[in-house]
Amino acid sequence: MRNLFAVLWVLLGALASAPAPARAQAGFDRPGGDYLSFVVRSGDPAACAARCERETHCRAWSFSYPGAGGGSPICWLKSEVTPRVENWCCVSGVRGAGVSEPRSNGAEFGIDRIGGDLRDVDLAADPTGAACKSACEAEGRCRAWTYARPGYEGTSARCYLKSRVTLPRRRPCCISGVVR
Repeated sequence: MRNLFAVLWVLLGALASAPAPARAQAGFDRPGGDYLSFVVRSGDPAACAARCERETHCRAWSFSYPGAGGGSPICWLKSEVTPRVENWCCVSGVRGAGVSEPRSNGAEFGIDRIGGDLRDVDLAADPTGAACKSACEAEGRCRAWTYARPGYEGTSARCYLKSRVTLPRRRPCCISGVVR
């Protein structure tokens, strides 16, 4: 009986000290260690993470969104886990990590709110969507907003101001939020 308690105590200690599951890191790149790169037709960082899971040589990955000057979303598979570097161009992770978009300051990353448009405007590229949120807050009739990253709906970024709150839909192109 004493041995059983000792074993249980050791197992509980091991579980308590186990690291939390790794998650992908939006807003970070992992330069170097590349062995393969390819265009991600869906534009979704999750496709990059999934490809890394299927590749035996893959240890880490970086996904870069299309740039303001155009281009395509690119996945970079890595044969080593390189240090992460803050850069809003990208989402990166290590093998075994899922993709989770950040939720900050009311912004819904990877979410589009389709419909209810008051108007839309071109914006300078803004990886946080803050300029679009500010435009909505300044518009008295605006209830929600969607920022479309450059390269998804044209070469420039686009801000959609909404007269009503619509259902959120998962789309890697966008950052949305509700203000009223």
